[in-house]
Amino acid sequence: MKYEAMVVGVSAGGVEALNLLLPCLPAKLPIPVMVVLHIGRFSIEALISQLNKKSPVEIKEADSGEKILPGHVYFAPPNYHLLVECNKTFSLTVGELVKFSRPSIDILFESAADFYREKLIGIVLTGANSDGAQGMKTINKNGGYTIAQEPKTAVNGEMPGAAIALSTMNRIVPLQEIALFFSSLDKFVLTGNKS
Repeated sequence: MKYEAMVVGVSAGGVEALNLLLPCLPAKLPIPVMVVLHIGRFSIEALISQLNKKSPVEIKEADSGEKILPGHVYFAPPNYHLLVECNKTFSLTVGELVKFSRPSIDILFESAADFYREKLIGIVLTGANSDGAQGMKTINKNGGYTIAQEPKTAVNGEMPGAAIALSTMNRIVPLQEIALFFSSLDKFVLTGNKS
């Protein structure tokens, strides 16, 4: 398998974006997907419940010590940083805010990049700060595959714009094209080629 995991970072406008993207995932998703959504301390239970009704894979909050399994979408819990550990489990921390955020996209992306190296896909979507830019740079440096939402098509283009400014993306595309990528993710992770 060419890729073994995917991380997604999203902030302002993110709920709408995730409602479009996650239902597009293939039912036989061969990798885990890990998501950081900036939502402050507010509960995401209602969002996860709504997404589970529309999506073909299990969507849940990540638990500390939980084994990371393919075919699942894991959300960072509100007010916790989510990290990937070397034994393929999650850990949660309540460390300092990073770019005014906890959970931090950068923290998840960098820990996932350290573990999965070139077998990681990173995606930055709409958002109103620069969280995720450094993480995407790390994914890129380690040989992973990076996609940024085209800033002009985002509810707020600052976050994908910051990632694009900091490192070279493999693709910069509108949300609808990212949805098509999600729908063919099972083929892409095996071959590295959409076709």
